[in-house]
Amino acid sequence: MTVTVVLGAQWGDEGKGKLVDLLSADVDVCARCAGGNNAGHTIVVPVGPEHVKTTFAFHLLPSGLVNPGCIGVIGSGVVVHIPSFFAELDALQSQGLDCTDRLFISDRAHLVFDFHQIVDGLKEVELGGSSIGTTKKGIGPAYSAKASRSGLRVHHLFDHDTFAQKFRKVVEGRFKRYGHFEYDTEGEIIRYKARALAERLRPYVIDSVVYLHKAVAEGKRILVEGANALMLDLDYGTYPYVTSSSTTIGGVCTGLGIPPKMIGTTIGVIKAYTTRVGGGPFPTEQLNDVGVHLQEVGKEYGTTTGRRRRCGWLDLVVMKHSCLINGYDKLNLTKLDILDDLEEIKIAVKYLVSEKELSGFPADLELLAKVDVQYVTLPGWKTSISTITTFDALPDKCKEYVRFIEEYLGVPIEWIGIGPSRESMLKKGRETTQ
Repeated sequence: MTVTVVLGAQWGDEGKGKLVDLLSADVDVCARCAGGNNAGHTIVVPVGPEHVKTTFAFHLLPSGLVNPGCIGVIGSGVVVHIPSFFAELDALQSQGLDCTDRLFISDRAHLVFDFHQIVDGLKEVELGGSSIGTTKKGIGPAYSAKASRSGLRVHHLFDHDTFAQKFRKVVEGRFKRYGHFEYDTEGEIIRYKARALAERLRPYVIDSVVYLHKAVAEGKRILVEGANALMLDLDYGTYPYVTSSSTTIGGVCTGLGIPPKMIGTTIGVIKAYTTRVGGGPFPTEQLNDVGVHLQEVGKEYGTTTGRRRRCGWLDLVVMKHSCLINGYDKLNLTKLDILDDLEEIKIAVKYLVSEKELSGFPADLELLAKVDVQYVTLPGWKTSISTITTFDALPDKCKEYVRFIEEYLGVPIEWIGIGPSRESMLKKGRETTQ
């Protein structure tokens, strides 16, 4: 069991990238299993002989690539916009991150085209006041095409005549559905052939199922980097305010073609408070000074879109739901330092409707809108923790907050994030990673 999985445990933006970066130093392969370039990870690491701190923004590529000995694999469950793939790769290379011969993409991965992005915007307009708040990266329409069996995959790019025929048919279908929006179908076909997008991609393309199983058979260590998070899952999130793929542990198996028995450790990443982007329910959202504090001090702006994130107290009802589905072996608690200046800190522990406790996180959003959230209030520690190097050195009230979460969920917290850089991660009982 050489596969370790890192998953978002809330509504995304928990800081998965930094943990993946740290763990990637000790693995051979870092793989993406779902989502597309609607995801976003920001990693701050020293680069070059002078160790200049550099900020890398990842959207589609596995963020484990920050470590030069790690190979990145984009699995079959990911949807890929090829121009964005190369734009991101070129940006990383220009910052001094050499990805030569260590980045691969599944030949079964579905493709996102520019018309998918146009359709994404048109679908949001159709929804009007019920807008989901997508990133308009074309991810939903690409997954819709996949589910309706009209999608195009990476391998289709290498038979140009067949690709062109299928592509025209798909675009024509979108015109019939949404009206004849402005789009150069033939120009896009030429873009993939004459401008050599397909040929440039060819060296990166592999049968990822064979590749990953061979790696496991050889005893190589594989790290899976989840995208989005549990509460954005198509089945178990706040539907329809969700993404278009499976963001759970099940999505790891279907997105990479590996069986459950290969997975050894599952790690959930949980922010010390709660955020979400876009529309949808948010029971612990704070539309007050606390929410503003979390947003401003936490710099809660999207890596991919720049949108402000909605902020609220930590919700352990959400986390209990998340733990049940993903079965975390351990947790990474991030951005604990953002709570440093608060006099008191609240944690949601129950949802009540007509004074009766709900047994879990409800599927019905109308029911969810009626819940009264019951909180436990803990005292704040009112001191900076950003330079502390061991868990034992944290203020007692800070440790009380961490232990309350562990005891309520029954899952140990192994890593604690206290700042944005690679060094700002406590491992309980040990000094920060250097």
